[in-house]
Amino acid sequence: QVQLVESGGGLVQPGGSLRLSCATSGFTFSNSFMSWYRQAPGKGRELVASISSTGGNTRYADSVKGRFTISRDNTKNTMYLQMTSLKPEDTAVYYCKAVTNYVYWGQGTQVTVSS
Repeated sequence: QVQLVESGGGLVQPGGSLRLSCATSGFTFSNSFMSWYRQAPGKGRELVASISSTGGNTRYADSVKGRFTISRDNTKNTMYLQMTSLKPEDTAVYYCKAVTNYVYWGQGTQVTVSS
Protein backbone atom coordinates (compact mmCIF):
# COMPACT_ATOMS: atom_id res chain seq x y z
CA GLN A 1 0.00 0.00 0.00
CA VAL A 2 1.34 3.42 -0.97
CA GLN A 3 1.52 5.89 1.91
CA LEU A 4 2.67 9.50 2.18
CA VAL A 5 2.28 10.87 5.71
CA GLU A 6 3.01 14.50 6.53
CA SER A 7 3.88 15.62 10.06
CA GLY A 8 5.36 18.60 11.89
CA GLY A 9 2.60 21.14 11.38
CA GLY A 10 1.14 23.25 14.15
CA LEU A 11 0.66 26.76 15.50
CA VAL A 12 3.64 29.11 15.36
CA GLN A 13 4.12 32.86 15.86
CA PRO A 14 5.16 35.16 13.00
CA GLY A 15 8.92 34.97 12.54
CA GLY A 16 9.06 31.44 13.92
CA SER A 17 10.17 28.18 12.33
CA LEU A 18 8.77 24.71 11.63
CA ARG A 19 10.10 21.58 9.94
CA LEU A 20 7.64 19.43 8.02
CA SER A 21 8.31 15.78 7.21
CA CYS A 22 6.80 13.48 4.59
CA ALA A 23 7.38 9.81 5.41
CA THR A 24 6.67 7.46 2.49
CA SER A 25 6.32 3.75 1.78
CA GLY A 26 4.98 1.40 -0.90
CA PHE A 27 6.88 2.80 -3.90
CA THR A 28 10.46 3.49 -4.97
CA PHE A 29 11.09 6.79 -3.24
CA SER A 30 14.62 7.16 -4.65
CA ASN A 31 13.24 7.27 -8.22
CA SER A 32 10.54 9.83 -7.45
CA PHE A 33 10.28 13.54 -8.15
CA MET A 34 8.95 15.12 -4.95
CA SER A 35 7.24 18.39 -4.14
CA TRP A 36 5.41 20.33 -1.44
CA TYR A 37 2.12 22.11 -2.13
CA ARG A 38 -0.08 24.23 0.12
CA GLN A 39 -3.73 25.25 0.10
CA ALA A 40 -5.57 27.84 2.17
CA PRO A 41 -9.36 27.53 2.63
CA GLY A 42 -11.21 28.69 -0.48
CA LYS A 43 -8.01 29.02 -2.51
CA GLY A 44 -6.27 26.89 -5.10
CA ARG A 45 -3.43 24.51 -4.38
CA GLU A 46 -0.06 26.25 -4.77
CA LEU A 47 3.31 24.67 -5.62
CA VAL A 48 5.75 25.63 -2.86
CA ALA A 49 8.94 23.70 -3.64
CA SER A 50 10.20 20.69 -5.58
CA ILE A 51 13.25 18.44 -5.52
CA SER A 52 14.74 15.96 -7.99
CA SER A 53 15.19 12.26 -7.21
CA THR A 54 18.77 12.64 -5.95
CA GLY A 55 18.26 16.04 -4.35
CA GLY A 56 20.60 17.71 -6.81
CA ASN A 57 18.05 20.21 -8.13
CA THR A 58 15.54 22.26 -6.14
CA ARG A 59 12.99 24.91 -7.10
CA TYR A 60 10.97 27.35 -4.98
CA ALA A 61 7.98 29.60 -5.37
CA ASP A 62 8.97 33.27 -5.29
CA SER A 63 6.86 33.76 -2.17
CA VAL A 64 9.02 31.38 -0.10
CA LYS A 65 12.44 31.70 -1.74
CA GLY A 66 15.11 32.45 0.84
CA ARG A 67 12.91 31.34 3.74
CA PHE A 68 12.09 27.67 3.01
CA THR A 69 14.46 24.79 2.26
CA ILE A 70 13.36 21.48 0.70
CA SER A 71 15.46 18.34 1.23
CA ARG A 72 15.21 14.55 1.14
CA ASP A 73 16.85 11.52 2.73
CA ASN A 74 16.66 8.56 0.35
CA THR A 75 17.91 6.19 3.07
CA LYS A 76 14.81 7.03 5.13
CA ASN A 77 12.29 7.48 2.26
CA THR A 78 11.50 10.90 3.73
CA MET A 79 11.23 14.44 2.38
CA TYR A 80 11.47 17.59 4.50
CA LEU A 81 10.51 21.26 4.34
CA GLN A 82 12.39 23.58 6.71
CA MET A 83 10.37 26.78 7.10
CA THR A 84 11.84 29.90 8.71
CA SER A 85 10.73 33.54 9.09
CA LEU A 86 7.13 32.39 8.87
CA LYS A 87 4.41 34.88 7.95
CA PRO A 88 0.62 34.80 8.47
CA GLU A 89 0.22 34.33 4.70
CA ASP A 90 2.05 30.99 5.03
CA THR A 91 -1.00 29.62 6.87
CA ALA A 92 -2.34 26.65 4.89
CA VAL A 93 -2.61 22.88 4.73
CA TYR A 94 0.70 21.57 3.37
CA TYR A 95 0.67 18.49 1.13
CA CYS A 96 3.38 16.08 0.03
CA LYS A 97 3.36 14.90 -3.61
CA ALA A 98 5.31 12.10 -5.31
CA VAL A 99 5.59 11.53 -9.07
CA THR A 100 6.87 8.28 -10.54
CA ASN A 101 4.79 6.34 -13.08
CA TYR A 102 1.87 7.47 -10.89
CA VAL A 103 1.04 10.57 -8.86
CA TYR A 104 0.57 10.18 -5.10
CA TRP A 105 -0.61 12.69 -2.48
CA GLY A 106 -0.42 12.78 1.29
CA GLN A 107 -3.29 13.75 3.58
CA GLY A 108 -1.86 17.15 4.51
CA THR A 109 -0.71 18.83 7.70
CA GLN A 110 -2.02 22.16 9.03
CA VAL A 111 0.36 25.09 9.49
CA THR A 112 -1.04 28.15 11.26
CA VAL A 113 1.05 31.31 11.66
CA SER A 114 -0.59 33.69 14.12
CA SER A 115 0.18 35.77 17.19
